[in-house]
Amino acid sequence: MRFNAKDLALLAKRPSGCFDKEGKLKICRLVGDEKLIEPRERWCRLKGNLLFLMKNKSSEASEVVILERCWVVEFRSKTDVSIILKFQSGEPDLYLEAASKPDCEAWAVALGEANSEGLRNKIQQLRRLIMEIKEERASDEARQFLPSSQVDSLGEPQFTSIQRIANEPKLEFSLACKGLVAATRDRKLNTFIQVSVVHPAEHILTRYSSTEIVEGTRDPLFLTGVTFPPEYPIYEETKIKLTVYDVKDKSQGTVRTSVLPDHKEPRADVGRSFLGCTTFRVGDLVKSKEQQLTLTLRTSDGGKTVGTIEVNLVKMGEFEDGEMGHITTDAQDQKCALVRECTTPEGLSGKDNLPSLNAVLKNPICKLYRFPTSDNKWMRIREQMAETTLSFHVPKELINLHIKEDMRRNQELKDLGELAPHWDNMRKSVIAHCDQMLSMYQDTLAELGKHTGSSFKSSCSKGEKTLEFIPINLHLQRMHVHSPRLKDALYDVITVGAPAAHFQGFKNGGLRKLLSKFEAERRNTGYQCIYYSPENTAKAKEVLSNINHLQPLISSHADLLLNSASQHSPDSLKNSLKMLSEKTELFVHAFKDQLVRSALLALYTARPGCVIKKPAVPRNSAEEGDDLKHQDHPSQIKRQDSIPHHSEYDEEEWDRVWANVGKSLNCVIAMVDRLLEKDSSKIKEGENDPSAADCKVLHAGGDWYEQLYPLVITLKDCMGEVVTRAKQSMAFVLLQELACGLPQCLMLTLRRDIVFSQALAGLVCGFIIKLHTSLHDQGFLQQLHTVGLLVQYEGLLSTYSEEAGMLEDMAVGISDLQKVMFKVIEAKSEDFLPIITGRREHYVIEVQLPAKMFELLPQEIKEGKLLRMYPVLFNVGINEQQTLAERFGDTTLQENINQENLELLKEYYNLFTEKMPPDCLPHFQEQNDLKGLLENLHQNIQAKRRKNVEIMWLAATICRKLNGVRFTCCKSAKDRTSMSVTLEQCSILRDEHQLHKDFFIRALDCMRREGCRIENVLKNVKCRKYAFNMIQLMAFPKYYRPPEGTYGKADT
Repeated sequence: MRFNAKDLALLAKRPSGCFDKEGKLKICRLVGDEKLIEPRERWCRLKGNLLFLMKNKSSEASEVVILERCWVVEFRSKTDVSIILKFQSGEPDLYLEAASKPDCEAWAVALGEANSEGLRNKIQQLRRLIMEIKEERASDEARQFLPSSQVDSLGEPQFTSIQRIANEPKLEFSLACKGLVAATRDRKLNTFIQVSVVHPAEHILTRYSSTEIVEGTRDPLFLTGVTFPPEYPIYEETKIKLTVYDVKDKSQGTVRTSVLPDHKEPRADVGRSFLGCTTFRVGDLVKSKEQQLTLTLRTSDGGKTVGTIEVNLVKMGEFEDGEMGHITTDAQDQKCALVRECTTPEGLSGKDNLPSLNAVLKNPICKLYRFPTSDNKWMRIREQMAETTLSFHVPKELINLHIKEDMRRNQELKDLGELAPHWDNMRKSVIAHCDQMLSMYQDTLAELGKHTGSSFKSSCSKGEKTLEFIPINLHLQRMHVHSPRLKDALYDVITVGAPAAHFQGFKNGGLRKLLSKFEAERRNTGYQCIYYSPENTAKAKEVLSNINHLQPLISSHADLLLNSASQHSPDSLKNSLKMLSEKTELFVHAFKDQLVRSALLALYTARPGCVIKKPAVPRNSAEEGDDLKHQDHPSQIKRQDSIPHHSEYDEEEWDRVWANVGKSLNCVIAMVDRLLEKDSSKIKEGENDPSAADCKVLHAGGDWYEQLYPLVITLKDCMGEVVTRAKQSMAFVLLQELACGLPQCLMLTLRRDIVFSQALAGLVCGFIIKLHTSLHDQGFLQQLHTVGLLVQYEGLLSTYSEEAGMLEDMAVGISDLQKVMFKVIEAKSEDFLPIITGRREHYVIEVQLPAKMFELLPQEIKEGKLLRMYPVLFNVGINEQQTLAERFGDTTLQENINQENLELLKEYYNLFTEKMPPDCLPHFQEQNDLKGLLENLHQNIQAKRRKNVEIMWLAATICRKLNGVRFTCCKSAKDRTSMSVTLEQCSILRDEHQLHKDFFIRALDCMRREGCRIENVLKNVKCRKYAFNMIQLMAFPKYYRPPEGTYGKADT
């Protein structure tokens, strides 16, 4: 290259304002990483692509660097203030050192934009801006033609709304290109379309969505479209800009990608090149006769034509004319599927259920696909994903119940009365530990009360203490299929991270191992307390719960009885007596247990001054020897494997106190019968009252109230004495349970509460969604109240390292759901969130429905029948850790869980076949044999093959055939769960809806690349990359691997 030295010298001496940038820099040349000389300070001036180096500001230029075919390397550390210019020619690198970091960054930007390539990019960007400004001016000019009175009346801009069906997307359209022109003749294009929106009020261009990449054709049929949700501000005046790009390297960024800040966009020249763009008004598309637009694609300067775009309006539920034969040969080779974006959940049961459903589901996302069937027709699939408010509502309700239950238990321990010093010290220790745990629950509830924002807990937050009761990444995943020859179908899966106590960790395993170990230690280690089995402690809690529930009811019905007597109302008196009798009989039956009698004896021996004597009933010689050894030392009370007897204790006293309640009730019944009989005889015959032999009560035909009042008071007194004794005896049993295992017992209770809270939130969500979508299915509703609801969990956890502990937690949490009952009630307000009542190991979830929906239920459910749950868990690890477990570790945990739950599933199936008619099975799966599927599942579990994912497929199929609720879980419900859910969806389309066999893999890739699950990943880690790497995926089963370009490690 030849230069005019004089002209360059004159240019270097021009005034300071003539240069793009100037200032002091320390400069030297580099060979490799070594500096040839120490950097020397130079005055540098940048003009265009010329960098002048001068000894000082007033001297002549000593060197000129031409900034072409070079690039800038900037060091990103906070302290480094140097940059390096590297040249393609191979000449030594130029080292430049600035005085400060801001100055260094400014020089890096200026030098990077100085070459001709940077200038061309600027020109291209300016041309695009000019085109957009022209479009905006055209819109403004069109507005000027409105009459001035109309313009004035507008005030704020008013735009034409798009007519639509309630709760349906405002606008959906599909895209296709024809005759695209490549930069080189022999290049095969890999194209996608970027969709941007120009809002008419703001005239701001907003990037909205993109299609999938279609490879190897100049006539791409994008079976990927765009959807605008109901709440999106789009009008007929809104403009849509479509920009077509050619992707040079689809796998760019597969290995590693960084998350960009919200205000920044990725560089346009990385991995893709601009082909052309076009713009259209929404109103033109909506009002077009054929609901189709054919638009010309032009280059950024608006001059050269590079092809055309076809925009077709799409309406869910309407099928396209013709068959799929119009797809060209190139297009049929494309890896494609139809995807659109939307954000609205919808059901098949009409709009009446929307208020109650919208109270549960929030921030929904929707994608729409179009796939060919085996008979060359098109079917449409709407895939939806929504988070749920129940993620926080259920845990908060549950923690509140835990607090009330623990406060009541602490008070019951305090009400035990005076105890011997040993027992009293034990009680004080237990209460102190319980108060600490109670305080922790209260602090957690307070922190959750402060939570605002999204309704789900991201995978990044699974280890946060304040959120440990919240389920991880809980979402509804729904697929709505609309095919030409089959009925519309809806498939729901609840996706959630495995219920586990992540904050507490898994160093010592999970609940399954910890509970077993704790019970063995408690049974075999000598404690200064009486051992009660887990069954007995559970019975004690049940008795206390019955007392707290029934005593106020009996008192209330007794008062109603007296009120009816005072009003002299025979019918009301009969009804009140009936309710009082029923509740009192339940009350008496609650204490008909040997545990209460033995616990009363144990409590008597724990009172001050009690001397334990040799029992009247002989036991084994070892126990007799121990009693004789300690009888002179009453304060040394050893661990007891059976309840001690006391010669001074009257065991029949409890029987008398307990029986007095029944006798008092009989007196009340006899008196009511006499009063009613006397009243009846007066009306009919006027005869005298017949005498009563059962109760000797003096009365002279006085007022009903006066005659019943003493009997009711006696009943209440007898009941109060029973309650006092029974409460104390059962509280004493609980004292032994707590004292035998402090503090491990309370920590295990906490861990179990955390895991159960996460599991219950998912179950409540699944039940409500299932109920809403099946309200018109009378067979399902009959099954619900006759048999119960099957809830099938699919686990993808490995049995290696920490995930084995997670699986142990999950197994116990899901098993605990067997003790949960549901009840459907009519909502009395606009608040449709479920109500939780009960205590640990016995919860009732009251689901509220609007009046119109409630009327659709069978009479049994409307009358408040409790609905049972049958949860089952099948787990198959699929990742590289499971490979390690299978080759070097242990998989018996997984095998045992699968075998145990197979038995539970068979139990439910047997119950189903006994109580339900055969026509209750889903119609589109009648040809399959449930019994054969169960046998196949049994064989696969027994086979113990490595990563036998057929177990999960069979279990999921059986669950759907039995009208069950499906769950899919992995550690965070983000990556492995996404692979499983999308595979399940495509398998259903193939097996039930005739998806074309050549499109199975394409549909699978598209759901994973452009569907709801990649949006779930974005919600969790702010990056569209599944957290897999190539080495991990080599261990995955074939169909659980994501498409190229969708996985890698992200800096989040």
